[in-house]
Amino acid sequence: MRWGHHLSRASWGCGLGRTPRPPDGHIPFLIHWSWLPKEDRPLGPLRAFVRHHGSSADTAPLSGRHGPLFRSASAAEAIHQHRQNLAEWFSRLPREERQFGPTFALDTAHVDPVIRESTPDELLRSSSALALDHQSPPAGLPPLALSQLFNPDACGRQVQTVVLYGTVGMGKSTLVRKMVLDWCYGQLPAFELLIPFSCEDLSSLGPAPASLCQLVAQRYTPLKEVLPLMSAAGSRLLFVLHGLERLNLDFRLAGTGLCSDPKEPGVPAAIIVNLLRKYMLPEARILVTTRPSAIGRIPSKYVGRYGEICGFSDTNLQKLYFQLRLNQPDCGHSAGILATPAQRDHLVQMLSRNLEGHHQIATACFLPSYCWLVCATLHFLHAPMPAGQTLTSIYTSFLRLNFSGETLDSADPSNLSLMAYAARTMGKLAYEGVSSRKTYFSEEDVQGCLEAGIKTEEEFQLLYVFRRDALRFFLAPCVEPGHLGTFVFTVPAMQEYLAALYIVLGLRKTTLQRVGKEVTELVGRVGEDVSLVLGIVAKLLPLRILPLLFNLLKVVPRVFGRMVGKSREAVAQAMVLEMFREEDYYNDDVLDQMGASILGVEGPRRHPDEPPEDEVFELFPVFMGGLLSAHNRAVLAQLGCSIKNLDVLENAQAIKKKLGKLGRQALPPSELLDYLFFHYEFQNQRFSAEVLSSLRRLNLAGVRMTPLKCTVVAAVLGSGKHALDEVNLASCQLDPAGLRTLMPVFLRARKLGLQLNSLGPEACRDLRDLLLHDQCQITTLRLSNNPLTAAGVALLLEGLTGNTSLTHLSLLHTGLGDEGLELLAAQLDHNHQLQELNVAYNGAGDKAALALAKAAREHPSLELLHLYFNELSSEGRQVLRDLGGTAEGGARVVASLTEGAAVSEYWSMILSEVQRNLNSWDWTRVRRHLELLLRDLEDNRGATLNPWRKAQLLRVEGEVKALLEQLGSPGS
Repeated sequence: MRWGHHLSRASWGCGLGRTPRPPDGHIPFLIHWSWLPKEDRPLGPLRAFVRHHGSSADTAPLSGRHGPLFRSASAAEAIHQHRQNLAEWFSRLPREERQFGPTFALDTAHVDPVIRESTPDELLRSSSALALDHQSPPAGLPPLALSQLFNPDACGRQVQTVVLYGTVGMGKSTLVRKMVLDWCYGQLPAFELLIPFSCEDLSSLGPAPASLCQLVAQRYTPLKEVLPLMSAAGSRLLFVLHGLERLNLDFRLAGTGLCSDPKEPGVPAAIIVNLLRKYMLPEARILVTTRPSAIGRIPSKYVGRYGEICGFSDTNLQKLYFQLRLNQPDCGHSAGILATPAQRDHLVQMLSRNLEGHHQIATACFLPSYCWLVCATLHFLHAPMPAGQTLTSIYTSFLRLNFSGETLDSADPSNLSLMAYAARTMGKLAYEGVSSRKTYFSEEDVQGCLEAGIKTEEEFQLLYVFRRDALRFFLAPCVEPGHLGTFVFTVPAMQEYLAALYIVLGLRKTTLQRVGKEVTELVGRVGEDVSLVLGIVAKLLPLRILPLLFNLLKVVPRVFGRMVGKSREAVAQAMVLEMFREEDYYNDDVLDQMGASILGVEGPRRHPDEPPEDEVFELFPVFMGGLLSAHNRAVLAQLGCSIKNLDVLENAQAIKKKLGKLGRQALPPSELLDYLFFHYEFQNQRFSAEVLSSLRRLNLAGVRMTPLKCTVVAAVLGSGKHALDEVNLASCQLDPAGLRTLMPVFLRARKLGLQLNSLGPEACRDLRDLLLHDQCQITTLRLSNNPLTAAGVALLLEGLTGNTSLTHLSLLHTGLGDEGLELLAAQLDHNHQLQELNVAYNGAGDKAALALAKAAREHPSLELLHLYFNELSSEGRQVLRDLGGTAEGGARVVASLTEGAAVSEYWSMILSEVQRNLNSWDWTRVRRHLELLLRDLEDNRGATLNPWRKAQLLRVEGEVKALLEQLGSPGS
């Protein structure tokens, strides 16, 4: 999978002179930078920043004729307060960044994107060429560093105005924020005063007149003291104009008159025009950022340098970004991508190898915004996550960071949201790909979805803007062999997200639905008048056809409503069928698939000549459920993509109806986890409780239960009320933390299987607490093939003492040894419900085994004790066999394949246990035990004269010999 990073915007000037507002979880523009807490970061001293192409801290003072401008104490104090206010405002972390830890700071993970100087001629390239191509900077044009933006041009002329442009997701906001904060901390000595303006903020003022001095004073109150000196600041004054595409500028004299007085009121757009004309404050420096479609709004004669933000076109920049962000220091239990530095380093190494060997993910991470999404997804997969965070919410928040407040074209009166346009066009392409099961799209496919339904000049203009500004954000040229010349979604999961968004927004309509809707609206407009006229005519003329027409008018809306309902059922049917595709039954769960797509698959790759596997779209139904949650709908509404509550209710009902029919079937473990993940993303406990009420057996054997998966299972099933007949978590790589997370699920289980999980003595503390819980209803607990040791069984015995539900306990191959069996023998009588105890294959000798067997014989409820495959001598096995026949009642002791001269009735169970555990047991040790058992069988066969017993013994001998052949010779 391929993912990334960028920021949203909003007004970021208003109110900086007042006491800063507390963070509200969504500061639209202030996303990319973060600094240490205010008390820990004195203004002035240089700070250390990781840079690849240099730092703005290197900026040398521009040549000038003046000394320090703000010499007076009051002016210096005003500038100092201005720096503090800017640093406070621009350092705030949005909620999306807080997931990386409470002390996470973006300045420690900042990498400058590549900036390439361009010429006006290059800006005239066709929009199609600009849409999807991304080329490295030509050899003759080295990348520009921030410190070089205002250096003299090739002809030696001083550069006064710089325009930086880049498509959505390229990091324009990052660079602006970094430059402002560099100045706040004294790292831009060339400028004594920096004044940033958000063009979105200025556009919101409308036609209300205001002077430049008023605009500055309203947003930066401390600067009132220095406004009279602004005209004399010359080249030491820097204006930063971010998001020029939000302003409609008119450079014609007939449209915008000349004005050189900063105190003269005027429309904000007119003030910006005169600043850019260099007619007002002619020596001031200006830095402008914009999207490519708006570059032409400033005549090139007013621009000294154009800079194209090219993102992370160098793979080394991508690696550096990931290394800095993923290797954040530990800051408490809830922070840090992984528990140890070694694990974090391993994660970064795997990601770096995948970037080198898988060129498509490197193509995706060309956009800095997708690098952020990669890190956010890895953090979601591997670190403890905030409550309520879902994969869908990460993608929705990612889109908010990049598209919040963004309109497609400020010059268009419709003020259409950029995200709404993307959902309609890219969503259509994504859904057609999902429905036809393809991820590669030809140019004709893309063109068809973009131009569908376009008829007017205004619509073509909107398409032109979208192609230049945002198409590259969603689509990338495919660089995989065999698919050159096609396009893919920059991140594969984004295709499934947009396809799901296209559906839940109701944008997919059949021709019948569109015609039916138009007819219904027409009937609704004229229906009342027509009904009134028909009613009058029916009274005057005895025409029997009129009542029929009258009723037909009432039927049309009902028919259309049923058509919409059928459409929802069809969508729900398609979603559920995608969720339960038998072709996907034996692949990894979706969470492991996402991790593998980012980090790569360790081991040999599929040969390029092999036939391609069928495309899998298992995230599509997951995203559909996630987009219906209240949180994601609220965020999408901010992006101009509102999902109506009634639509949510009808979609949920249709999905519930289909899940009720297909959700009862038994699913393989990985598919069952995907099904639970769908419910987790939906974030509707009532819905999940009703749909999952028929789930009685939770079989996740073999699924790697990461902290995230444990959280998913606990969140979905932990609050249910009905009991689970069995919970099977064998071979799931569980740890004690996972056990604690899954405790609510364990309390609902009657049978609990935790075999083959490498659980040690520490885990036994949690198991003891589970057994002692007043709501525990476990009757069977299987802990075989875990290194519990005697220390662990001592803790388990504390739980057994106070437990009243457990009847079957398996401690097969748990490393108990003599000490563990002696502990069991000494304290077994403290529990009065246990019926079966399995301590086979624990390396115990004759003395410990005999002590436990005697305690079992005296136990009031114990019926069966397994002692086979322990280190028992022939005499010891004989004593145990004799003990089983000395008294009536008491537990039966199974220590061999024989009982007396006959075959034990448990021989099949013993050999099945061996067969089932061969992969995890020591073959040499197993072979030795089987040879001893085979000798017992042969001795008993020679000692008996009963032909029936001889036949039984021969049959079991054959089974044992077959196992020995499977194990091979001792040296194999």
